[in-house]
Amino acid sequence: MNLLVEDLPEAVAIGGREYELRSDHRTGIRVILAFEDNELTGPEKRALLLSNLYPEIPDDQETAFALGVKFLNGGEAEVEDGDGEPALRLYSFSTDAGYIYAAFRQTHGIDLERETLHWWKFLALFMDLGSETSFCHLVSLRKRIKTGKATKEERQAAREMGAAFDVPEPDTRTLEEREQEAEFLRLVEEGERRREQHQK
Repeated sequence: MNLLVEDLPEAVAIGGREYELRSDHRTGIRVILAFEDNELTGPEKRALLLSNLYPEIPDDQETAFALGVKFLNGGEAEVEDGDGEPALRLYSFSTDAGYIYAAFRQTHGIDLERETLHWWKFLALFMDLGSETSFCHLVSLRKRIKTGKATKEERQAAREMGAAFDVPEPDTRTLEEREQEAEFLRLVEEGERRREQHQK
């Protein structure tokens, strides 16, 4: 897909039919926010992708989901780091919302609250945010910290930023694994309560 000469996609073909997509940047961000939310299960995230992207959800939901992911990846079927390693998580649309908004204003003169961009236009502009923005400085610092290349002063600055610096890692556990952990913690807590009662 060439943004310079081709029309941006507004629909996908599934089972011989065209299904409209909600292609604006706000929809894309809402779906990404759902995938960043560790409280949601995998099936819940899939359902939110489908209900946000498709005004009419196709019967073939597996294909619809795969094409939805491809659309959110800017036309790429899968996003990889190149060497098979998981990509470093350097930003978050929830944690960094204010920085991203300001960076769009500073670099492109775009007010994301007032303007509506096609998701792929948003992605292209997002990848070209100016290096002088606070957002890009923050991403750069996170990368240096995570790759072990940060100076002592940079590590101290990151600690002082606290929660504003941290990017939550996705919780890849299954629902069953989460439930098992919750049950284990409940049993530990119950055991502690009983131990305390016996000591009285």
